[in-house]
Amino acid sequence: MEKQDKRKSSLLDGWNAPPNLVTFSRIILVIVFLVLYVKAGAWGVDNVAMRWAAAVIFIIAACTDKLDGWMARKYNQVTELGKLMDPIADKLLTCGTLIVAAAFNEFGNQILGWVVTALFLIREIGITVMRFFVIDTGGKVIAASQAGKYKTLAQCIGLAMLMLPMWKLAGDSLQPTPLWMTVYYTITYALIYLALILCLYSGGEYLVNTFGGRKKESK
Repeated sequence: MEKQDKRKSSLLDGWNAPPNLVTFSRIILVIVFLVLYVKAGAWGVDNVAMRWAAAVIFIIAACTDKLDGWMARKYNQVTELGKLMDPIADKLLTCGTLIVAAAFNEFGNQILGWVVTALFLIREIGITVMRFFVIDTGGKVIAASQAGKYKTLAQCIGLAMLMLPMWKLAGDSLQPTPLWMTVYYTITYALIYLALILCLYSGGEYLVNTFGGRKKESK
């Protein structure tokens, strides 16, 4: 019994726990969402119904992020795999959306759109690689920081607003552009840029906490 208790825990321990199954389901939703997003075309002009469906799936996938975390804490099923896969599922959703949005020129400026997307990708991929490095060297997965949580919130709200084909509500003719649409998309882009600032800040925070010798977990 004593030997069993001292068994080294595996990253895959608790892989089939309900919170982790929710996380895996979110990854499947991301794939479905991206297929619909691409097929709908830029701004959904090729298929508005697909764009609406993609937007709804995006919102569901983003909201269920809180569901698996709540389940894990409430039922004491927090696992190392869950702490690793949860942010990865978030990154697949948000980074996939950013890449397609940049390709469709939905940021209003092609160059700016790719710059913003590249900065997000560099930070997200870099932090994910470091998470695996920490695991490989025998450390525990470091959860995201509070700034990281705010980043995810701002990013998900901003991208959800971008996904919704609100232009369709104004009719086919958008000349001149309605004031409410200008305000709507100003807020949308402001949230995405705010998320980028928090993204870079929390990335630096993660670096300090990982390699600066601090023991406190960051998120």
